Amino acid sequence: MSTNHRDEVAQLLAEYRRGRDQLAAVQRALLSIVESASSPDGLVTAFVDSAGTLSGLVITDQAYSRYRPAELADTVVRTTRAAAVKAGERARQALAPVLPPDTDPAALLAGRADLTDDEIGPPTPPMPMPAISPPPRPVRRYDEDSYEDTSWLTGRRP
Repeated sequence: MSTNHRDEVAQLLAEYRRGRDQLAAVQRALLSIVESASSPDGLVTAFVDSAGTLSGLVITDQAYSRYRPAELADTVVRTTRAAAVKAGERARQALAPVLPPDTDPAALLAGRADLTDDEIGPPTPPMPMPAISPPPRPVRRYDEDSYEDTSWLTGRRP
């Protein structure tokens, strides 16, 4: 039985291109997701993208007189979360057709893929930032006849 390697390569390339086209379509679908939610009184509306990132916020003038600052902040957070839940569901629906049957789209979007909490383990603490001191300023000696380091605005040396 002889195999035609050119046909096999052509078939593999065609499958690869279909997969890339499907991936591009999913990416376009994810990029097009914008969901919104409004507070129960309609005074705050939040818009988020497929990642749940706030992309727009509408706060009516009445909200400033109705809410105290802390209440308004809480309303913005709750409204944004509600919009993010809706966007997340649409993102999961967009991803599901291209994932293997046993893959959880929500876990993938959360960055966990199919890892369990035990496999991930506790978060690693952030590395401490090293203390950086500024370099010492050089001692400048000015030549009385030189105006090289003189500001043209004030006529004085810095």
